[in-house]
Amino acid sequence: MPLASLPGPLPRQWHLGPLPVHGYALCVALGVVTALWAAERRYRRAGGRPWLVVDLATIVIPAAVAGALLYRVATDFGRYFGPGGDWADVGRLWIGGLGLPGAAVAATAATVIWCRRTGTGTGPLLCAAVPGIAFGLAVAVLGYWFSQGMYGVPSSLPWAVPIAPRFRVPGYQNYGTFQPLFGYDALWNAAVGTALIRLVRIRRLTGGQVLALGAGLCALGRLVIDSLQLTGAAHRPGLLADHLVAVAVIVAMAAYLLLTRQRHGPEPLTVPARPARRRPGAPGAPGAPGAPGAPGGIRTHT
Repeated sequence: MPLASLPGPLPRQWHLGPLPVHGYALCVALGVVTALWAAERRYRRAGGRPWLVVDLATIVIPAAVAGALLYRVATDFGRYFGPGGDWADVGRLWIGGLGLPGAAVAATAATVIWCRRTGTGTGPLLCAAVPGIAFGLAVAVLGYWFSQGMYGVPSSLPWAVPIAPRFRVPGYQNYGTFQPLFGYDALWNAAVGTALIRLVRIRRLTGGQVLALGAGLCALGRLVIDSLQLTGAAHRPGLLADHLVAVAVIVAMAAYLLLTRQRHGPEPLTVPARPARRRPGAPGAPGAPGAPGAPGGIRTHT
């Protein structure tokens, strides 16, 4: 072990009376709070309605958790339902490994649907939320400090992190400290959030461009970090799927930015809400009894 290193291994769980507190889940929760705080602050500064981001979060957060769990099960099915697997681990968020691609897709879909139903402009909301999400990821990924599931090759650098023997990859039992990849990932995400804020200001990016740039940069960072992990393909069957998804996101987002390079913001905070579609035959629907122009309906004459 080097003379100086990061503290560790940290306890994975504490107790507040009878209530267990898991380090990984606590970091994820703090990351969500950080993302909401940053997004709410930026949206208000853009002239948006106060607490709109918090209202949106009541829909987006459950959707993101559901998407993350579905992605985790789909890419690592045997871990939960295969021989020796424990299906109850699906709901144990504190053990780590939430599927960020699934969370991102579900959260984006929920945001777009909510904005269309409420007449909220998606552009300013994305410009405010995406940098905040990057900052939130920077906080959430520190949960691997507790779960000890994201580390690289053995290292004697002053910022190397000790890993408990039971979490070390076979063949590395004689090493004490390793590269803290979770720390590098946190720094990268924080840098992405900072860069996005500056680019929104000086390049007048649209909400779609901010989303594409943020998603592409975060996917690039995670692709590099995953390729450096010792807890890699042999211990994470879903790693190949993660790599393929990351590459697909990078390519798709780069193509989107290329196609929209001539577009510039700012965008309206509100848009006309889409009228609710009525079922054929429902009162007031075209062709329904009582509707104007329908048999038996109300007719006007001039």
